[in-house]
Amino acid sequence: MYVAVKGGEAAILATHDLVAEARRGDPNVPEISVAQIREQQALACARVMNEGSLYDQDLAALALKQAQGDVIEAAFLMRAYRTTLPRFGSSEPLDTAAMAIRRRVSATYKDLPGGQVLGPTYDYTHRLFDFALMDSPAEMAGLDPAVSGRDDTGASASGDARVKPEHDGLKAPLDATMPRVPDILGAEGLMEAEEPPEGDPRPFDLTRDPVSFPADRDVRLQSMARGDEGFLLGLGYSVQRGFGGTHPFVGEVRVGEVSVEFVPEELGFAVDLGYVTLTECQMVNQFQGSKEVPPQFTRGYGLVFGHSERKAMSMSLVDRALKARDFGEAANYPAQQDEFVLYHADNVEAAGFVEHLKLPHYVDFQGELELIRRIRREREERLAQEPNTMPEAAE
Repeated sequence: MYVAVKGGEAAILATHDLVAEARRGDPNVPEISVAQIREQQALACARVMNEGSLYDQDLAALALKQAQGDVIEAAFLMRAYRTTLPRFGSSEPLDTAAMAIRRRVSATYKDLPGGQVLGPTYDYTHRLFDFALMDSPAEMAGLDPAVSGRDDTGASASGDARVKPEHDGLKAPLDATMPRVPDILGAEGLMEAEEPPEGDPRPFDLTRDPVSFPADRDVRLQSMARGDEGFLLGLGYSVQRGFGGTHPFVGEVRVGEVSVEFVPEELGFAVDLGYVTLTECQMVNQFQGSKEVPPQFTRGYGLVFGHSERKAMSMSLVDRALKARDFGEAANYPAQQDEFVLYHADNVEAAGFVEHLKLPHYVDFQGELELIRRIRREREERLAQEPNTMPEAAE
């Protein structure tokens, strides 16, 4: 037994060396730095921060480097580190209406107050490889040539046509106030009101208390915020194509920086801790009404770290689906069932349960093996005694 353990330990240590070797890759290629990942793979870092439930761009970049780009493994690292951090309090509620906007689009109003701000987006790219990115990376500052319409006549001295974008001088100051579209609808009484629960209790803390069902909306939103983006995307897609029968409007997607404030007990007033980048999405869904409440739009909500539009939109689709119980709707589809959504959206938990199948199950399998051998032996004995009485396989 001792020998077996010793041998296993040596093998495990050897895998660590192999992981380090695989992570580094070809030593003739310069090693990628955490700062490079943070600055040039920001969307991946945002996903890791969300699913790792911790806002720290440097650690997200480190996690991605350590995990060889495996997002779930990186999220696992973030969550494990998060449990070691001291907790000194909770921030004040974030005011996304005061967001320093870098991107803001709406599918409901073309000329909404404050205007549409396209900002950085892949929405208008042609999804063609930009092979110029394989060369002279230090000079990359422009857009996809297929989009910008540039040709070789604009090439720089190095032969690189992708220099400073022509539209760089078109940047104009944004409006100081940009009301959220649901607030505009709400001012006319056309949007479902967002009322705090009776007594305005402190929100549930998913990291400290176990989830029970049926889950309230604060639990659902927290859980989805750190849920797997792909899983939520699939559920969001499902409610649009037949398992929910809805086709909402994007009331607004906004991306930008929001101030985080904290009130120390010894001071008694709020101090600014800094800024976090957030993506907020509010979906405008079909009407609801009753004898007491006139017909009004309903909403789905998504709020996540970093620039993560797909995640925020998926979350808002599923949020509205999970409000079925609040509106007295039948929960007929997976996206309307909170237990199904919340338990299965946690990719760290899901990965652990799936991947544990790789661990030794020798005793369990020996039991199964003995059982199937006994069943086969008994079957052969009955067949030999009563060859015409054996049921068909389907019986």
